[in-house]
Amino acid sequence: MKKKILILAGGFSKEREISIITAKAVNKELKKKKYITKICEPDGNLIKNIKNFKPSVVFNALHGRYGEDGYVQSLLETEKVKYTHSGPLASSIAINKDLSKKIFIKNNLLTPKYIKFKFKNNYKVNNFKKKIKGKLGFPVVIKPLNEGSSVEVYICNANDFAKKIFKLKNYKEILIEKYIPGREIQVAIMGNRKLGAIELKPKRKFYDYKAKYNKNAKTKHLIPVKIEKKNLDKVLNISLKAHRAIGCRGVTRSDFKFYKNKFYLLEINTQPGMTSLSLVPEIAKYKNISFIKLIEWIIKDASVHR
Repeated sequence: MKKKILILAGGFSKEREISIITAKAVNKELKKKKYITKICEPDGNLIKNIKNFKPSVVFNALHGRYGEDGYVQSLLETEKVKYTHSGPLASSIAINKDLSKKIFIKNNLLTPKYIKFKFKNNYKVNNFKKKIKGKLGFPVVIKPLNEGSSVEVYICNANDFAKKIFKLKNYKEILIEKYIPGREIQVAIMGNRKLGAIELKPKRKFYDYKAKYNKNAKTKHLIPVKIEKKNLDKVLNISLKAHRAIGCRGVTRSDFKFYKNKFYLLEINTQPGMTSLSLVPEIAKYKNISFIKLIEWIIKDASVHR
């Protein structure tokens, strides 16, 4: 009898829509292979649904806060049900850009310089601009501490900094990071395997939310990446080191900028998307791993105590 797979989808983050697309894509593949599946929201009935459905594995297709930050992972650990991707601690560290950067730095992994900024009632943008100019220099990237998929990410120069930072005022804390130009390269890790890399050439200013998920954005996906073998090996090794340093499990995707022959690690994603435009399935396909084989590997890798 085929395994029963409960697929967690939707959730409460700004990536809800993408999570549902991921879940439907995973569900469609599993149905073809005669798995018994159910798509489930991580709401107040989650524990009841787990107990009633009695899944062999919970496939976590959630993205962003509450699904990718250790919260739902802790619930699944409490229920002692096998689940996919990283565990509570690694998930909470990876989604927090400040914590993950601290671990990158501790492990000698190059990442753009940054400042953590707290919104206060009496903060003065002009005073802070002087601090940024001295410590980072413009342009900078501003982003929430704990969102994924480039949600609410802006590139700012000194002139539009005040206007753009105002857009993030609903977040208590944000990250202000030195902008690194250069090539966008992403690397997939599958367990202990350095799966491969892909280069992105967005038509937009950078690989933002629309560039990731909107076909009309016409982002070019280049695979294989045209760099020297020693550089390809280097970025694959950095990704595996980051994956291990944070304590990730299953599949992860690390995002880099390649500039002046250096790889700058931007962040690590513990639950990369599984949509038709998603990068990990594309890298896997290039390595002769079909979408269903990738999904089945993720399910086989599932466990508790992650």
